[in-house]
Amino acid sequence: MTHRHLQAHVGLRCDTRSVAAPPPRQLWHSIRRPSADSDRPAVLRKWTVQPRAALAETLAPVSLTQTQESVAALKKTRLITAVKTPYREDGKFDLRAYDAHVQRQIENGIEGLIVGGTTGEGQLMSWDEHVMLIAHTVNTFGSQLQVIGNTGSNSTREALHATEQGFAVGMDAALQINPYYGKTSLDGLMAHFTAVLHEGPTIIYNVPSRTGQDVPDHIVQRLQHHPNWLGVKECTGNNRIQSYADQGIICWSGNDDEAHDSRHNHGAQGVISVTSNVLPGLFSQMMHKRNAELNSNLQELMAWLFCEPNPVPLNTAMAMCGLIKPVFRLPYVPLNREKREQGAKLLQQVQEHIPGCKDIRVLNDDDFKIVSKY
Repeated sequence: MTHRHLQAHVGLRCDTRSVAAPPPRQLWHSIRRPSADSDRPAVLRKWTVQPRAALAETLAPVSLTQTQESVAALKKTRLITAVKTPYREDGKFDLRAYDAHVQRQIENGIEGLIVGGTTGEGQLMSWDEHVMLIAHTVNTFGSQLQVIGNTGSNSTREALHATEQGFAVGMDAALQINPYYGKTSLDGLMAHFTAVLHEGPTIIYNVPSRTGQDVPDHIVQRLQHHPNWLGVKECTGNNRIQSYADQGIICWSGNDDEAHDSRHNHGAQGVISVTSNVLPGLFSQMMHKRNAELNSNLQELMAWLFCEPNPVPLNTAMAMCGLIKPVFRLPYVPLNREKREQGAKLLQQVQEHIPGCKDIRVLNDDDFKIVSKY
């Protein structure tokens, strides 16, 4: 099995039918990080043409052993953060804040990241932004954790294109959602997931509250035999997670408030978490050791973090903690003042466990900047 290779993002193309992909992290060295005194984002360098022999070596196939080792490592991951994407005042990516945030995540036990997921607002990114952020994350942090790119789409064509690019820039795995809004049949679901699984290691994401369509058990049971199958991020609750665990199907809980019990009582491998953006250390503790008291103590805060659709409360919380600039891309807007005051009290109770947080401020309405063009 090899990752297919496409570099349309940087202007180079190769025939994916005849050229095998490079192993993760071998090809992409085109991100230039900003200087310490610059607010400019990272930019892409121009590619240079390599001699035929060097190119052939670079494009060597991923060995079966490498693939098996990568899949095995991903399947053992307990705590994956659906990482927040910070913005500058002009609405562009704030890579300095992003890097600081990811570094704090690593220092506090996070084992993997979902880049450009719902929490990271991939739905508000162009595909160029999306793939650039995956590449930047791999280039900067890829040796320290698993980088999982959210390259799914309700268009199979777009999902394939984005996933090819994601693997070409070195991501370890893809997160793939079932087609939403323009929903398909169950046969269409199977065909869509089979197509994207061919690209490389994949986690399937089942969140009917967002897609309007459940991925039923029999689809998952068939997909699990694909060699690129990793598991499922399951948001329908612990009964289904238990059922999958009994069948040997790897699951990560998609519900923070249930994740402790998912992990310790229902056979989940771990969690893909929103709350771990602010409490990575505590969530790491809960994923590696049973702690019912800690789980109970965090329930009120987790409920507040989902009092409006994600990522609105998390964005507001991280701005209140001074971890990001208070900038929102529309259609997201901050929580109202009453809810911010409620959240401030809850965050203050755990402030010592929020890496990088020196103060918690309610903030005034005019402290927030809302951008519609960026």
